[in-house]
Amino acid sequence: MLTAESRRQDFPSLEGIAYLNTAAESIPPLCVAEAVAEYMRHKSMGMRGREPHFARVEQCREIAARLIGLQTNEVSFCSCSSEAYNLLASALDLKADDEVLLTDIDFPAGATPWLTARVKPKIALWKQREGALELIDLLPLLTERTRLVQLSLVSFYNGCRLAWKRVVEKIRRMAPQAIIAVDVTQALGRVPLDMSDADIVISSTHKWTLAIHGGCVVGIPARASARLTTTAGGWYHIENAFNEDRFQRAQVKTGAASFSVGMPSFAPIYALNASLRYLDAIGIEAIAAHADPLVQQAHDAIIGLGLKPMAKLDQAANPTGIIAFQHPETARMHSALEAADVHVMHHAGRIRVAIHGYNTTDDVCRLVDTLATCV
Repeated sequence: MLTAESRRQDFPSLEGIAYLNTAAESIPPLCVAEAVAEYMRHKSMGMRGREPHFARVEQCREIAARLIGLQTNEVSFCSCSSEAYNLLASALDLKADDEVLLTDIDFPAGATPWLTARVKPKIALWKQREGALELIDLLPLLTERTRLVQLSLVSFYNGCRLAWKRVVEKIRRMAPQAIIAVDVTQALGRVPLDMSDADIVISSTHKWTLAIHGGCVVGIPARASARLTTTAGGWYHIENAFNEDRFQRAQVKTGAASFSVGMPSFAPIYALNASLRYLDAIGIEAIAAHADPLVQQAHDAIIGLGLKPMAKLDQAANPTGIIAFQHPETARMHSALEAADVHVMHHAGRIRVAIHGYNTTDDVCRLVDTLATCV
């Protein structure tokens, strides 16, 4: 991933292109395809395949927990971040006078369950200021009625990364009853993480983790498990699902285990186990050390072209893999980038660039040279 040879060997589809769109869709290494093929071999064994299926679940639980700073028994899986947030909503069972704090640069999955609830809690919105979420704007929003603070460690929208420790300290002091939920989809696999001071950690699996669709990591530290146990029905998360008393009561497993309500989606778990172990073997720190300077290079060059990034960049204190900018000519820019085989995200007048460990200086130069023809 970090050398020309390993890039050619592990990511052959990157040959000839500058792929800078990992924040939307990653390019999995070949070991992920091999893992999915292994799942199919095990699936073809019928019931005998279930033993390796569940073995992969435990292996994936271990590596996922390690990469977010939790214990193995504090991590589970569901199908996507939207499912995880809806299960969180069932666990919290918020009332009309409870308060939920959201940010205006969060992904919809973390915001909409509270907006579509039959009983809607009060919503407080932490708004960005020139692309950043400032602590001075957070403090007045926190009250004794705050029951949930929903955050993204790195914003999908503009790449803003929270000053996590400082934010957590303020929330714990000003809103001691609040659950802190954090989406690390735009960070897991790209930056070193220790999210043990959050109450629930959620991540999709098809972006920086280099895995595939259909999976979601859910981490809940043991200290928060009693408060964060879903009330959803199912069977895999039920202790007494096949006991004689199963029609009289349902005894739900606590914490993260309660978020796996049905049969695990094994193929995405095989893929995630392979991709996280691939990243771990390289080292998330090594990936960051390689990719962070490329982000800085792209950021500085974009400013040099007269374009303004949408978020403040602090690669020393809060590194991120994302740069985004707006411009009246982004449609024309995107067309030029597409023609040059430079892959970025373009949406609603915004271009978003995402840089991972498989990217190179040549990718950044290709991006900048193409943009220079449009400004």
